[in-house]
Amino acid sequence: MRFHRRLGLTVIRALRRFPRDNSGASAIQLSLIGIPFFAMLFAIVETALIFFATQAMETATQDAARLIMTGQAQMASMSASTFKSQICAKLSSLMDCTNGLDVDVKAYSSFGSVSINNPINNGNYSNTTGYDAGHAGDIVVVRTFYQWPTFVTGLGYDPSNLNNKKRLLTSTAAFRNEPGPF
Repeated sequence: MRFHRRLGLTVIRALRRFPRDNSGASAIQLSLIGIPFFAMLFAIVETALIFFATQAMETATQDAARLIMTGQAQMASMSASTFKSQICAKLSSLMDCTNGLDVDVKAYSSFGSVSINNPINNGNYSNTTGYDAGHAGDIVVVRTFYQWPTFVTGLGYDPSNLNNKKRLLTSTAAFRNEPGPF
């Protein structure tokens, strides 16, 4: 009985000292503030990487589309894989271009006849790509797609737009082919 009484007094004294004790305050504050801070920091980095990859893909698509617009691709009888390798040459350090990049090139007779479908259907990517560089004066739409893996999704931020926790990056170039002998 005496032991329980002494234990009770010790617990009561410790509870009275607790509000005045600052020895673990910094650790508790860091754990309360640090977790949301680092989650937000990782979300910002993830968003920046997505924007950077999208911009790099946009630039590579525009540069390769110029080959079609000027007739260089048609005169060189460039195939879909050769055209894709032109884009991949500028993206190889950033993404797995060979296995992950899809390129869609379609020619139309006028801007009014251009029909662009949404490649995302119920959270799944529908790959309906083709390659038709067209002829002189045709309207051509070049689109590139890449399924970018996301990492911060478990911390409350989810930039993915596909069911497999990936973000579909898309780039588009629309133009009229130059008049020429192709």
